[in-house]
Amino acid sequence: MKEGWEYSTIGKTCKTYSGGTPLKNVKEYYQDGNIPWLRSGEVCKKYISETELFITQKGLENSSAKYYPIDTVVVAMYGATAAQVGILKIEATSNQAVCGILPNSKFLPEFLYYFFCYRKNFLASQAQGGAQPNISQVKIKNLEIPVPPLSEQQSIVDYLDSAFAKIDVMKANAEKALNEATALFQASLKEMLEPKEGWEEKELKEICKVINGRAYSKDEMLKQGKYRLLRVGNFFTNDSWYYSDLELEEDKYCDNGDLLYAWSASFGPRIWDGEKVIYHYHIWKMVCSEKIDKYFMCYWLDSDKLKKQTMTNLHGATMAHITKGIIEAAHVRFPSLSEQQTIVDTLDSLKSKVDKLQENYDKISQECDALKQAILRQVFE
Repeated sequence: MKEGWEYSTIGKTCKTYSGGTPLKNVKEYYQDGNIPWLRSGEVCKKYISETELFITQKGLENSSAKYYPIDTVVVAMYGATAAQVGILKIEATSNQAVCGILPNSKFLPEFLYYFFCYRKNFLASQAQGGAQPNISQVKIKNLEIPVPPLSEQQSIVDYLDSAFAKIDVMKANAEKALNEATALFQASLKEMLEPKEGWEEKELKEICKVINGRAYSKDEMLKQGKYRLLRVGNFFTNDSWYYSDLELEEDKYCDNGDLLYAWSASFGPRIWDGEKVIYHYHIWKMVCSEKIDKYFMCYWLDSDKLKKQTMTNLHGATMAHITKGIIEAAHVRFPSLSEQQTIVDTLDSLKSKVDKLQENYDKISQECDALKQAILRQVFE
């Protein structure tokens, strides 16, 4: 605690509201609405001046949604953005997953904003619930908060604004370098896969065998077992693995170096770079003929060439997917094997630079967040 500061709680010093959701099946609550309606996922930046959705006056009157005035500090209480904070720069309403802390004479809204940034990790740790953990409004009201004079609050805000702006420049520079390298890679990928004179054209099924994975019952998906079970959920990450003790036909396993393609919900190829695993039904293993370099095929599968042929023909209402027939009928144009390998070498070199810049950006991003927290602790502790 800072010497000389008065301390209280949010509930004793501020008026707080949570919002509400008009019935979704009543069109007149939403259609042609002009009242901004904020959802918790939109609480992701300091100043909030727009919302994606709007409700009507009838929707407001027939729900627990309430108007928040400009300079209301909003805190997300549910889901992935729980404990995120922002300041409204428009009059708006919200759903029940947002807590609004109304402006008052004791606090500058920016001082409250930085205080909640400081307490973000603590609040997030208080989230409870199963599928969608949430922070209760009671926990927000019970937060102890310093109440320094407004002049001192302004000095703190000015200091933090200046420090955070410098940190944000560091992060923005790293992001700019990453975006430029990514754009160069994408442009090179498009140019190098553009068909040239002498290239062959085949349907994918003529040059690549597409093998289905296997679906699994809950009883077959174990927390521990002989083989890891590669699902779409961990196709691009290394998290949340299930296992299986099943002994299957050899083509239901994939091994280091195999070319795979996720065809449901998340789309894209991957050269598997791990131990032998069982791959799920929503993943195909692709075995290329002697005419095709699998790394060339991996780049082609990730290019706009394929997307233009498949993404306009997605199937499924609840989970979009590409059918095996569509992927097998896709037209592939390719050069000689030696030219494919030259293309792969060039793209690998560019991608390596992008990957290094991604690592650098991730590192700088983490360091910037840690530095901000250190500065906030210096101010508030």
